[in-house]
Amino acid sequence: MALTNDEVLAGLAELITDETGIDASEVALEKSFTDDLDIDSISMMTIVVNAEEKFGVTIPDDEVKNLKTVQDAVSFITNNQ
Repeated sequence: MALTNDEVLAGLAELITDETGIDASEVALEKSFTDDLDIDSISMMTIVVNAEEKFGVTIPDDEVKNLKTVQDAVSFITNNQ
């Protein structure tokens, strides 16, 4: 069964909190991973790997650079699950 955007957002927020300590309430669709959430490339790769496991999707390395905002990641996951 496909997850909704809200379910993916909640799961992603949990992964981001686990990796960075950023409060889950700070993770919103319009936030940029680098500019707003200050997530570096190493933390981003960890989040991507954990998201692949959690949501059962594959996020190719060349696709990761296109995931600029939380919305980008949520859309990718919901479209590829």
